[in-house]
Amino acid sequence: MNRYMITREKIKGQEYLISALYDEKKHMIEVLPEAAGETSLLGNIYVGKVENIVTNLNAAFVKIAPDIRCYLPLSDVKNPVFTRKLSQTKALAAGDELLIFYWLAKAVNFAEYRDDGVDVGMWTTNLTIAGTYAVLTSGNRKKSVSSKVKGEARERLVKLVEQTAGEYGVILRTNAAEASDETVLLELEVLLERYETMAEAAAHKNCYTLVYREEAGWLRHIRDLRKDDLQEIVTDDRGMFEDICSACRIHKQALTTGGSVPVPVDDVMTADGIRIRYYKDPALSLGALYSVRSELKNALSERVWLKSGAYLVIQPTEALTVVDVNTGKNVAKKEMQENFLRVNKEAAEEIARQLRLRNLSGMVLVDFINLTSKSAEEELLKTFRAALQKDPVPAQLIDMTALGLVEVTRKKIKRPLHEIFPDGLGF
Repeated sequence: MNRYMITREKIKGQEYLISALYDEKKHMIEVLPEAAGETSLLGNIYVGKVENIVTNLNAAFVKIAPDIRCYLPLSDVKNPVFTRKLSQTKALAAGDELLIFYWLAKAVNFAEYRDDGVDVGMWTTNLTIAGTYAVLTSGNRKKSVSSKVKGEARERLVKLVEQTAGEYGVILRTNAAEASDETVLLELEVLLERYETMAEAAAHKNCYTLVYREEAGWLRHIRDLRKDDLQEIVTDDRGMFEDICSACRIHKQALTTGGSVPVPVDDVMTADGIRIRYYKDPALSLGALYSVRSELKNALSERVWLKSGAYLVIQPTEALTVVDVNTGKNVAKKEMQENFLRVNKEAAEEIARQLRLRNLSGMVLVDFINLTSKSAEEELLKTFRAALQKDPVPAQLIDMTALGLVEVTRKKIKRPLHEIFPDGLGF
């Protein structure tokens, strides 16, 4: 079972909020560093004003502030919610005001627009309100279930989502498989009420208004975790402890004892059986207990050692990420091909973990140690696919090329770790 830890660390004189997921061996498997005071547009909804339409780019430039212009692909304009429409046509036109949603910070090779103050992240008119068990969408009105959900649970959720009515889309998330139908439907009601309240208020707002602010990144991170594999959430910040309890529907009264002199409660359990704990040991900081600094340093290192003595070399580039598997200190001579298969399978498990930990996305090419047997290659690919399936972010093994390189693609959700700390950690 996994544990989730939230603490603060000072890196190069800057304070960072570090929220990270650890496995049962206390190895970091996912991390979200946020600089103190850093504001994020991710998940926010604004009343934007169309500045102009650029036909040859098949895009519009939309302002969400006098000095912030956004790049909006016209292919992402589906069922837009207008707050002010100048023309009689349904198509976007300069001067129109509409709700626009920021769903992904993406590096796009439009340097000339970046220099001109244009945000070329992923902007869309498909407004999205996310919860623990479901996601409500306004543009894409398809009713669906996460592809991660299989078997009887999937059949149950497909029937459930097909019962939902209304001019909006619904995606039931992986966590919905562990929740009752009543719990999922109740959250959908809350999300719909939140969306309708926001849309109604937006109709009376001026352009450039922020009409919906997404939760803090670390709270989103917790919300998006798979609850069936989470044992504990621990933090050394009392305010965050109370915010987490509130997000997990634990009443504020449960955080103090009764009696004439109320005493703060530092340890509670959620309805899902997840322990939420406030850590306050002065002898050992939470960051030291979970080896945050060394785990981050290892996650930025080019070389990753395996228990067998072999090692990985991980090199992100602008076009793709290259991973090389080397035998290193593993010098077993007997049954060499069997040994190579064992090393490759160990490497496959670690590569899947590193992709998630470093948040690497796009195309990944892996150069495993050469195997002469076709059955050994198939066994390796099976192991690799199974390891990638543990990643909550869609990651797909495409194939092995004629040169023996394994192709993998992983969806971009957040910035990779090496972009957050391009010059390392300074320790």
